[in-house]
Amino acid sequence: MRPTAKFSISFGLVTIPVAAYNATDSSASVSFARIHTADGGRVRNQPVCSQEGIEIPPDEIGRGYKPEGGDTVVPLSDDDLDALPLPTAKTLTILAFVAGGDIDPLQMGKGYYLGIDSPAAAKPYVLLREAMERHQRVGLGKIALHGRETLAMIRPMEGALVMQVLLWPHQIRPMDGVLPERQAEVAPAEVAAAETLMDSFGELSEDDVHDHYRASLEEIVAAKLAHREPEFPAGEEQPAGQVMDLMAALQDSVRAARKSRGEDAEEDAGGASGGGGRAARKSTAKKTAKTGTEGGAKTAARAGAKKTATAKTAGSTAEKTAAKKAAPAKKTASRGGRRAG
Repeated sequence: MRPTAKFSISFGLVTIPVAAYNATDSSASVSFARIHTADGGRVRNQPVCSQEGIEIPPDEIGRGYKPEGGDTVVPLSDDDLDALPLPTAKTLTILAFVAGGDIDPLQMGKGYYLGIDSPAAAKPYVLLREAMERHQRVGLGKIALHGRETLAMIRPMEGALVMQVLLWPHQIRPMDGVLPERQAEVAPAEVAAAETLMDSFGELSEDDVHDHYRASLEEIVAAKLAHREPEFPAGEEQPAGQVMDLMAALQDSVRAARKSRGEDAEEDAGGASGGGGRAARKSTAKKTAKTGTEGGAKTAARAGAKKTATAKTAGSTAEKTAAKKAAPAKKTASRGGRRAG
């Protein structure tokens, strides 16, 4: 892999010569050639002079800058650009170390792998990488790439340093007209059902990150070249139309996600909608089991207590009956004794 740029990282008084390598491959994306539909001929972009109306060779094409609010384009030569007072032309000076979460993802642009450009750079390179890993920070600085100064973020990744080009804050557009004028209100049960659906997605698989669009496009091209019909694997139809019942759609989505992973599709997807997710279902199951056990014990205890109380009542009744029978006999015996005297 050939480097696209070479510069130095300035880390305090430490200088690290590095070489930047493209971390992404734009050629791997799907691109189309423009053709003339009548005969299939290629339609090319020809550099034509707006004043003379003739095609211009590459060695006669230069650069110009149009000031804001002006109509004249000012020609700029390579010497003019080289004379710009840019300390970032050959050096990326780290200005601050911040938490990675502080960087707005909207600002992130093209990525570059940074490798050492000399043996002497190995030790400071590793020092900066390990310091950022332990401190859990990323470096922010400025660098001039391809004739333009840009913000850049440096971060450790898998034993290497990676540079991410960042857009300037003024290049991020405001969200005027994006948010709805009236915010919709959702019920807690609907939020809990959505959380259950999120839990049911599981992890990404290798098939999930495969470019199926590119594979299908290549199959269509191969079929046209072979004068045959394209062959595509059968897939499930996606539901169409507007969903009116949000809760029903969430519950159906949970069941579909479980079915796709071979799990029990008959599990109650809506049971967690009032309390949220697998943890709620497990907790409910534990509580039910516990309640059932305690309920059984309490029922048995009540039954035993009732039997004991019944036995005591029966015994007490028998004792009272015997006492009543014994009382007249005692009185009779007493009267009989007085008569005998």
